[in-house]
Amino acid sequence: MNNDISLHSEQNTPWWREAIIYQVYPRSFRDTNGDGIGDLPGITEKLDYIAQLGADIVWISPFFTSPMKDFGYDVADYCDVDPMFGTLADFDALIARAHSLGLKIMIDQVLSHTADIHPWFVESRKSRDNPKADWYVWADPLADGNPPNNWLSVFGGSSWQWDSRRKQYYLHNFLVSQPDMNFHHPDVQQAHLDNLRFWLARGVDGVRMDACNFHFHDPELRSNPAAANRDTSTVTDVNPYGMQAHVYDKTRPENIAFLQKIRVLLDEFGAVAIGEVGADDALGVMADYTADGDKLHMAYSFNLLTPEFSAGHVRRQVEQFEARVKGGWASWSVGNHDSIRVMTRWGGAAPTHALAKLVLAMQLSLKGTPCLYQGDELALTEADVPFELLQDPYGITFWPEFKGRDGCRTPIPWTAELPNAGFTTGTPWLPVAEEHIASAASAQETDTDSPLNFARRIVAWRRQQPQLTRGEIVFFDAPEPVLALRRDLAGHPSVLAVFNLGAEPVTYQLAEAIGAVPMIGHGLHGSAEEGVVTLPAYGAWFGTKR
Repeated sequence: MNNDISLHSEQNTPWWREAIIYQVYPRSFRDTNGDGIGDLPGITEKLDYIAQLGADIVWISPFFTSPMKDFGYDVADYCDVDPMFGTLADFDALIARAHSLGLKIMIDQVLSHTADIHPWFVESRKSRDNPKADWYVWADPLADGNPPNNWLSVFGGSSWQWDSRRKQYYLHNFLVSQPDMNFHHPDVQQAHLDNLRFWLARGVDGVRMDACNFHFHDPELRSNPAAANRDTSTVTDVNPYGMQAHVYDKTRPENIAFLQKIRVLLDEFGAVAIGEVGADDALGVMADYTADGDKLHMAYSFNLLTPEFSAGHVRRQVEQFEARVKGGWASWSVGNHDSIRVMTRWGGAAPTHALAKLVLAMQLSLKGTPCLYQGDELALTEADVPFELLQDPYGITFWPEFKGRDGCRTPIPWTAELPNAGFTTGTPWLPVAEEHIASAASAQETDTDSPLNFARRIVAWRRQQPQLTRGEIVFFDAPEPVLALRRDLAGHPSVLAVFNLGAEPVTYQLAEAIGAVPMIGHGLHGSAEEGVVTLPAYGAWFGTKR
């Protein structure tokens, strides 16, 4: 196995800055035992598919022992595999197969909270003076019995839950069954470092830090002020969580030192980390958490996971991050297991394959490490899961204005001719969307113009363009829906890229395109004559110029 994170000789670039991450949501990837839930052997079976796509890192969402009230993001044992996903031996086999294919494995680490059945919390809630009494965030009620402050849960309601055993409230930033840990206690930090060491020693190449800005809270328990601008990027506008400025319940300054401890451990094993940042000032936090080479290697936010799809929006996110980055590094995601699928979110009721290709090409051209979500390479749309089949407690709470996250988590269609599109021989935990069957991987394999085959080609093409993997980025002023940029790398000609984010053809005058040499092999359509770039709907043009 290769856990080396040595620097590339040219430009002294760490390998992970040139990599592509592919996210696997295990429940919905591939089921091998017929119980309707994806499993680790299913991931192992499909690692060849991921390798053929051209990904470098496979991020696997939680598979740890869990009551599954939040589908694995409520951990009951950090050092074991939940039986529904397999065994530790299955995980070891997955690691071995991945490494034989040149893939690196990244696992989720959900540190800010545990399941309420975790032995740590079971002990903590027994009394106020047991050895783990202070491992979680406990607080006395106010004189009138109310919670100690106004903090809200992301999943709805107060983030404080009364516990009759201790006659105190405990903090839960998410579900009531997900009590938050007290990271001000050094033993809590060490316990998590020990758990992380367990997986690194088994050959894990990296970690994705879930909700990584939620680790610490204000020990004075001060109430949050009202938000000056309502947050609608991390939550929808039907959720009151966005009405507060979350200055006291997350993104606390003490988190920096803890992330530095994690980095020391990761460096010992040559592993990498990417952090999920859901914050009022997400781009600033991303910059802080990846600065100076001693914390996270990469971070991503929800800033491109919103409904807004415009050239101006994309440009603003990248430029604002770059302005604050201090040597850090972003990972740009347009889809994941918490967001409406990008084809529906940005494409509306009838998205086209041309849109899917354009979005991927744009994502691969931004400065940062792209993170692809399973099924986006198939151009899957958001599935409409009826209320009676919903599994996500988040969606059940906020239905019908917010339908939760099940629509982006439905099973991957592998083989159009098989029951449940080849995902399972049993009854799937979420229904296979009928409209996804025609987009099954088997159907796309034989179509040279399919989104899947396009994805394979452009990922391979990007790998040959060091300007796109390592270069600096500059944007040109352009009218909507045109996004125009340049990637510069010393010793190489600049790469010019112009994208039409709209459904109608456009022309755009770019003086720098005069004399540029058109690039071929990326599979998108566009042309440039005497500085006038002509693009079809969802088209793109790439050129090089010294």
